[in-house]
Amino acid sequence: MTEEQKTATVEDEVRKEAPRARLATTLRALRHRNFQLFFGGQLISLTGTWMQSVAQAWLVYSMTKSPLLLGSVGFASQIPVFLVAPFGGITVDRTNRHRLVIATQICSMILAGILAWLTLSGRVQVWHIFLLAALLGVVNAFDIPGRQAFLIDMVGKEDLMNAIALNSSMFNGARVVGPAVAGILVAKIGEGWCFAANSISYIAVIIGLLLMHVQSPPRVSNRSPIEDIVEGFRWVNQTKVIRALLLLIGLISLVGMPYTVLMPVFADKILHGGAQGLGILMGATGVGALLGALTLAAKTGVKGLGRWIVITCATFGVSLFCFAFSTSFWLSALLLLPAGYSMMLQMACSNTLIQTMVPDQLRGRVMSVYSMMFMGMAPFGAFFGGAMAHRIGAPITVAVGGIVSVLGAIWFGRALPELSIEAHRLIIAQGLAGGEPEQELNAQAVED
Repeated sequence: MTEEQKTATVEDEVRKEAPRARLATTLRALRHRNFQLFFGGQLISLTGTWMQSVAQAWLVYSMTKSPLLLGSVGFASQIPVFLVAPFGGITVDRTNRHRLVIATQICSMILAGILAWLTLSGRVQVWHIFLLAALLGVVNAFDIPGRQAFLIDMVGKEDLMNAIALNSSMFNGARVVGPAVAGILVAKIGEGWCFAANSISYIAVIIGLLLMHVQSPPRVSNRSPIEDIVEGFRWVNQTKVIRALLLLIGLISLVGMPYTVLMPVFADKILHGGAQGLGILMGATGVGALLGALTLAAKTGVKGLGRWIVITCATFGVSLFCFAFSTSFWLSALLLLPAGYSMMLQMACSNTLIQTMVPDQLRGRVMSVYSMMFMGMAPFGAFFGGAMAHRIGAPITVAVGGIVSVLGAIWFGRALPELSIEAHRLIIAQGLAGGEPEQELNAQAVED
């Protein structure tokens, strides 16, 4: 064999191995057995959760035909996260995270089962949905920071970023399947069976959690819970980059996210797609979000994530504005792809940066503030979005949210050079950067 033939053979082997290497990099957190169990169980459970979300929205809208009540149910389901999350965060920092997540999953299963029984027996009323949605919000106030903080217990610091991205991928993979299945089931056999399927789906994640062997010891504190809660808020307020990331998340949740609450209005009155159309539209958002999460999963460092946040926040706003004025069903579904992609990539990048900068002893409390901004601000957006849609129409409401999202991207982009310096210092302090340039939030900004 000549030297040229040997060189060509080596190059062919390298080309064949490259896709495998990229796949291994993208899925590297799955080498941990505990995360494998978590991933598999959550994938099944979250599919059921998205089925229930779509079916519940359609049930409320079909019973009331009121965008205001539709937004009010969203408010009832998420306002407890805003109010109770600080207590959830301190619980996460003081208790065994593993057992806490098991408890929250069992509670969620019971609540879904009650809603299924009420609906299938024909007893369900709007106030039942409000009450159960509020109780689920209380559970989520403990579950969301608990699950986010539990990721580092399963995979360690070295694979934390990838675990966050894969967790987002799983969430949005379920978001693709769940609404599509829900749209079909609601049209064929009714909402009750979607709620029943969701209740049953929790069995998978509970079994996965019980099979884990993970060290998640309680953390001892000599101070009162209120003092610890105040410490968490003080650290967030004094850390400019964390504060800016959380404020941007809160802004998008407040003005941008209400488009999902108003989706039944678009599906029915504007795009004339019915329940099945609603499932397709929500599924399109999920496809985009899944691609966004996978984009982050393929990344190996946090360099440039600051710029990604600026770009994706602006892209989300522009996509939302265009969607608001579309009257074509398939064009609207197409526009939801970049909207979902941008929204999820912005949220996942923000989550990654926050978790790589926060000290472990504050992780639960800081992630509870993240929950307040991500989920807790959404009810205010859902309520005001529903009220605005009732007065000025759903398209104008969504368009305004798109414009404000673009303004938020401009604000964060202008502040990014200063924030990058502090971010780099915090990342090194947590031992996740080792001082290497590739771990900077924004290399150019740091150099400046």
